[in-house]
Amino acid sequence: MLANIRIVLVETSHPGNIGAVARAMKNMNMTSLTLVAPKIFPHADATARASGADELLAAATVCATLQEAIADCQMVIGASARSRTISWPEVTPRECAGLLAIEAQYKQVAIVFGRENSGLKNHELDLCRYLLKIPCNPAYSSLNLAAAVQLVCYELFMAAGDQADRVAIDTEPQANAAQMELFYQHLHQALTDIGFIHPDKSRSIMRRLRRIYNRAQPSSKELDILRGILTMSQGNKKNG
Repeated sequence: MLANIRIVLVETSHPGNIGAVARAMKNMNMTSLTLVAPKIFPHADATARASGADELLAAATVCATLQEAIADCQMVIGASARSRTISWPEVTPRECAGLLAIEAQYKQVAIVFGRENSGLKNHELDLCRYLLKIPCNPAYSSLNLAAAVQLVCYELFMAAGDQADRVAIDTEPQANAAQMELFYQHLHQALTDIGFIHPDKSRSIMRRLRRIYNRAQPSSKELDILRGILTMSQGNKKNG
């Protein structure tokens, strides 16, 4: 389970926070760390704060974009302290761990943490199926990055102890993030071609459609069927 879960940090500004996250992950037997456009990395501050988790820093994958970091993942969960105008399905760290105790046995999963000062942007959360929120004092809800990662990893570590008793409910390969993004591009183009949406006024509609298809969790084969329907719809419109 834990081997299939990667922690993704987006545009971390202080290298010491990267090191502290690596330490928190090693405490909980997690090994997969991905960094999206870190401001400074590698750096001595990261190594110092890692306190012996140097191998996680050395093995960390550095990507230019979040899309690149999650391209091969079948499930993406975004951590945020802020509620959004258009709601995402929300989970607590414990609920997330219970979910992944099953899902991460046979799927690649990414848990994404945003910038220290501003978190994740809406277009980044668009790539996520769930919004992970850590319950805390509503009057002071800002958590240190490493502390947030530690809480989530602790729940995952505890849930991993139960995974031998759990049975995967679906073994058909689920569409990964890269496949889903290609589908969303195709969906947007098809809806434009048939006149359902205007190219300049589609953001809200596409965001809501993402929620629908993210909840559905289509497999690769199901996505092929959906794209075939879109292609036929585009062809019929052009021929009509």
